[in-house]
Amino acid sequence: MRVYESANLRNLAVVGHGHAGKTSLVSAMLHTAGATPRFGRVDDGTATTDHDEEEIARKMSLSCGVAFAEWGKTKINLLDTPGFSMFVHEAKMVLPVVEAALVVVDGVAGVEVVTERVWGYCDEINLPRVIVASRMDRERADPDHVVETLIKAFGRAVTPLQLTIGKERNFKGVVDLVRMKAFLYELGGNGKGKEVEIPDDLKDVAQAAHERIVELVAEGKDELMEEFFEKGTIPEEDLIPALHVAIREDRLFPVLFASGLGNAGADEVMDFIVDYVPCPVEREVVKGEASGDDVQPPVHGVTDSDPASLYVFKTVSDAFSGRVSYFRVFSGVLKNDATVQNFARSSSEKFTHLSVMQGKTAVPVTELHAGDIGAVAKLRETLTGDSLGDKSAPFNYPHIQLPEPAITFAVEPKSRADEDKLSSGLHKLMEEDAMLRFFRDPQTNEFLIAGTGQQHIEVAVARLKKRYHAEVILKAPKVPYRETIRGKADVQGRHKKQSGGHGQYGDCKIKMEPLPRGGQFEFVNAIFGGAIPRNYIPAVEKGIRDTAARGYLAGFPVVDFRVTLYDGSYHDVDSNDLSFQVAGRIAFRKAMEVAKPTLLEPIMAAAITVPDEFAGTIMGDLNSRRGRIQGMDNKGGSTIIRAEVPMAEMLTYGVELTSMTQGRGSFTMEMNHYDVVPAQLQEKIVEKARAARGDVKEEEE
Repeated sequence: MRVYESANLRNLAVVGHGHAGKTSLVSAMLHTAGATPRFGRVDDGTATTDHDEEEIARKMSLSCGVAFAEWGKTKINLLDTPGFSMFVHEAKMVLPVVEAALVVVDGVAGVEVVTERVWGYCDEINLPRVIVASRMDRERADPDHVVETLIKAFGRAVTPLQLTIGKERNFKGVVDLVRMKAFLYELGGNGKGKEVEIPDDLKDVAQAAHERIVELVAEGKDELMEEFFEKGTIPEEDLIPALHVAIREDRLFPVLFASGLGNAGADEVMDFIVDYVPCPVEREVVKGEASGDDVQPPVHGVTDSDPASLYVFKTVSDAFSGRVSYFRVFSGVLKNDATVQNFARSSSEKFTHLSVMQGKTAVPVTELHAGDIGAVAKLRETLTGDSLGDKSAPFNYPHIQLPEPAITFAVEPKSRADEDKLSSGLHKLMEEDAMLRFFRDPQTNEFLIAGTGQQHIEVAVARLKKRYHAEVILKAPKVPYRETIRGKADVQGRHKKQSGGHGQYGDCKIKMEPLPRGGQFEFVNAIFGGAIPRNYIPAVEKGIRDTAARGYLAGFPVVDFRVTLYDGSYHDVDSNDLSFQVAGRIAFRKAMEVAKPTLLEPIMAAAITVPDEFAGTIMGDLNSRRGRIQGMDNKGGSTIIRAEVPMAEMLTYGVELTSMTQGRGSFTMEMNHYDVVPAQLQEKIVEKARAARGDVKEEEE
C-alpha cells in the first residue's frame, strides 16, 4: 500500500436517504478503481461497506462503513453512512472529518426527508457538497425531475454539470458539460466509459447548459468576467479551477448522474472528485479547545510539518482484533509504532499495526500523512470522540453534539447466564454507538436500554445475541415522563431526632417556583446572617436534588423549577450534613404538595412521507394520536406531513404506518420538547406508575 501526501487525498462522506443507492454507488466506485475483484451487491451481502451481520441480514447500512479507492495518483476515502432516520446520527458524527459530502439521491424519488436532514448537518459546518443522482436506469427515473426537486429544496446553487444519455432502462451514458465530452457505458460492465461524440439530439442542449455554467462561474469574479466578455467563454484550463473554488466555497452544488447497480458513471464521479473536491490542505483551520494548562485554544491547519494530531470518529468491537479505532489525522505524520497522548483521558497509547480499512479488511501501512483516514486495534483507553497527538502540543477537537435518545425499553435477561453477559456486551455496543444507552431504573431495578427508535433497539439486541451470546426479552417501551410544578410554595423542612448521645438537627425554609420549559433546576442561596452555616447549604441542595430525581407524583424526575433557600436554623452539636440533606428532602416534599405538581410528556417532531393518496388517512390518524399538524409539502407524487405528536402515541408507529400505506410510507422522528399531559390521562399514568413501583412512598423522617 503506497503512502499518499495530503494534496493527493480526498475524503468524502457518502450521505442521503435510505435506499437511494449510496452503498451500490460506493461498490461501483471500488470495483471500477480495481479495489475489489468483484462488484459487491447489497442484496447478496457482498457490499464492501455493509459487512456487519445485521447489515447483511437487513440489507441496509446501520453504521458508517469505511473504504478507499486509488484513482490515478489520488486516494479517495469514502465513508458510507446510513440513510435511515434512526441511524442518521452516524452521518453527523463523520462529517467533520471529511472535506466534502457526496449526497446521493434516488433517480425516481429525488430529495427525501433524510436528504434534507443531512444537508442541514452540512450547512452547519459549511461542508462542500457534490450531488449524485443514482439509480438512473430505474423505471420512472427522470433527471429533470431530480434536478427540479433539488433546486426547490436547496436553491439555485444546485447546478447540473452533466446530462444523461438515454432515460430509464435506456440510460447508457453521460455528457460532461464542462469538458463537453460524452461517455457511453455497458450496464453491468467494468464501469469504464467509452468517450464518444455528444449525440446530435443533445448538442444544442449541452452547449446552452455549458454557457450557463460559464456565466454562473464568472459571476462575481472580475478577472473571469473580463475573460468571458472578451472571448465569449472561459477556456477549460481556467474553468476547472474556477469551478473547484466555487464548490469549495459552497457557491455551487454540482449534480452528476450514475447507476450504482448498473456500474455506469462511477469513473466520471471519481474523475470529478479528483478535479473538483477540495483536498485536506485546502481545509479551513479546525478551531479546537485548549487542553491542559493552555490559556488560548490552539488552532490546527492540515499540514505535515506540525506535530501529529488526530481525532477518533468511530469505534468497532471486533471478535478477533478487539477494539478497533477509526481516526482522521488532522496534522503531522503518524508513523507505525508511534506513541501518542490521549488528551481526553491523560494517558498514552501506542499505535502498533497501523492500517487503512477496506470495509472489514485492514490494509497495513507504514505511515499516514495529514488528512488521511486510518485505523488501529487494541488501544487501551481510547474511545469515540477522543483527541490524540504529540504530547508537546495538547489539543482537543470539538465533540459532536447529538440529541438524547428518543425511546426506552425494559430489557430482561432470559437466564442467569445471559444476565452475566448482558452488561459487558451492551457496554461494548455503546462504545460503537454513541446514541445507545444502558442503565438500571433506581425505582423498579429494571435494566433499561434507550435509543433513537424501536428498530435501533432491535438491532442492538440482535448484535448482543450474535456477538456476545446474551439473549434478552424486550418489554414495552417506557415513555420518559417528567414532573414539574405550575404554582409556588413557601415551606419549612425540619428534621429533628434525639436518641442517646448526639442527635440530628437540620432546619431550612425554601421558596419553590416554576421555571420556563427546559429550565431544569436552579438552586439559589439567599441565606444571610449565618442562619445556616455555609458548609451545610450544599447538603440542603443535595437533599432536594436527590428527592426531585425520584419524583413526587409517579416516580418521574421533577424538572423546570427553582428553589430559593432563604432561612433556617442549626444546632451547634446535633447538626451535620445528613441532617440538612433530610431537611431538604422534607422541604421539597412539602413544597410539592402545594405547588400544583403536574406531569410532562415528551413531544416528538415527526415528518411522515407517504404517497399523495394516503395523506388524508395519515392526517386523520395523527389527529387521533393527539398530534398537531405543523405543515405539509408536496414533492413529485408524495406528501410530507410535519407534525408534533406525543411520544406515548408513537411507540409502535413504524409497524402501523407500514400497514396503513401498504409499505410505501416512511417517517422520521426526533425529540422536540416537553408539554403538560392532559388532565384526563394524568391519573391513569400516575396509577400505572405507582402500581409498577409497588406504591412505595418514602416516609418523612
